[in-house]
Amino acid sequence: MRRTEIVRTRHQTLEIWKSDLATEFRVAGAIHAWHHRKRYLTGLAWDMIAAAPLLAANQPPRSILMLGLAGGTAFRILRHLLPECRLTAIDIDEEIVALARQHMALDALGIEIILGDAYPWLAANRRTFDAVIDDIYLAGKTDVFRPQAWDAALLGNLRRAVAPGGALAVNLVTGKGHRAMQSLTRSVLTRHFASVRSIKSPEAMNEVLVAGDTVATRRRLIPFRERFNDWRDCAYWERLSVHAIQAAPGV
Repeated sequence: MRRTEIVRTRHQTLEIWKSDLATEFRVAGAIHAWHHRKRYLTGLAWDMIAAAPLLAANQPPRSILMLGLAGGTAFRILRHLLPECRLTAIDIDEEIVALARQHMALDALGIEIILGDAYPWLAANRRTFDAVIDDIYLAGKTDVFRPQAWDAALLGNLRRAVAPGGALAVNLVTGKGHRAMQSLTRSVLTRHFASVRSIKSPEAMNEVLVAGDTVATRRRLIPFRERFNDWRDCAYWERLSVHAIQAAPGV
C-alpha cells in the first residue's frame, strides 16, 4: 500500500493508504477503517463488532444502532450478513464520514447517518434497536481513549435504546493503558445484565462485550460462515471466540 493523502479533521489526523483493492484510514499508526473491494474481514475489532448483534435473542436483528461510525467497516460486514437490517450510525467527525463516502463506498451501505455527538443524542433518543453498539473512541496524542466514563445516566441511556430481546455491545481496546476501563466495563455490565459474553480474535487488541437478558453462544455464529466466499474471510470468522463473563466475587 502507499500513502496518498494526509487529512486533518477537527478531531484527528488521518492518513489515507491505498492499494489496487484496498483502502485504509490510519490514525496514530493504527488502522482506523478498512475497505476492500472483494473481502470483508480483517481479524481485527470490526469482525467482533459485526458478530455481536448476531448473539442477541432477537434474530435476525431488524435494527442496529452504532455509536461511532468512522469509515463504516463493521457496518459493511453487517450489511453483507443482514441485507434487510435497518442500520443507523452516529459520528461526531463529519469530515471522516465525507472521506468514507469518497474512498470507501459508504453510501452503498444504505446507512442512516446522524452527524453529531452521540452521547447528547442518546440522552434525548426514544427509539429502540435490536442491537446497540458503543464503539466511541477519540484519538489522543499517542493513543485512543473513551471520551466518557461509565455512570448511571450513560448506562440508562444505552439500556433504554435496546429493545426487549436485544443486546448492548461495547468495543474495548485492551492492553497497557486500557485495563482499568476494560475491568470497569466488565463490572458494570455484569452487574446490570443477566448475561454477558466476550468476543475475541487472536489478532486483535480488543474485546467486544455483549450484554442482554440472553446472549447466545458461539454456536450462533457458525451458519454465517457460509455467507463468505473468500477463504480468508472464512478463516477469520472461524477464529472468533465467545466466552461467558461472570460477575466478580462480592459484586
